[in-house]
Amino acid sequence: MSLPELFPFHGDWDRYEDELYEIYLETVVRSGLTFGGLPVRSKYRPPTKNKGYGFWHLISEGEREEERTPDIRRCERIRWVSWLVRNALSDSDITWWENDRWGNTHIVIWHENENFAVVLAKRSGYVLLKTAYWVKPYRRKDFEREREEYWRSQKG
Repeated sequence: MSLPELFPFHGDWDRYEDELYEIYLETVVRSGLTFGGLPVRSKYRPPTKNKGYGFWHLISEGEREEERTPDIRRCERIRWVSWLVRNALSDSDITWWENDRWGNTHIVIWHENENFAVVLAKRSGYVLLKTAYWVKPYRRKDFEREREEYWRSQKG
């Protein structure tokens, strides 16, 4: 299956940001997106510039919330987020596994050939969209190791 087309930056940041948010609302928030039969939800609070919290984690990077900066690679791939979630269980180019982060179980969905990952957090009755990002080359080995360990543990 083919990934959705990239949504490249066209030079007007404010307009681009609004367009990205509309794509996010259409493909994630209002789409009825599910993973493994569970609805995928996105966090709204606290909003920034009248846009939901979860949106900013799909288009920006940084450890500290107040210092996050736009990441064009994430922005261009905004349409890939829902596509990866929707196709994670059926597309052979996509792998997924679970890991534990800060006492929470996360589901990592990775398109290895494109180096793009979506992270969901397991919740009661739904999964929460945490983030999505282009996987930097130095992280590939960590992803491969985590995936292998998870699936090895599932075999018993």
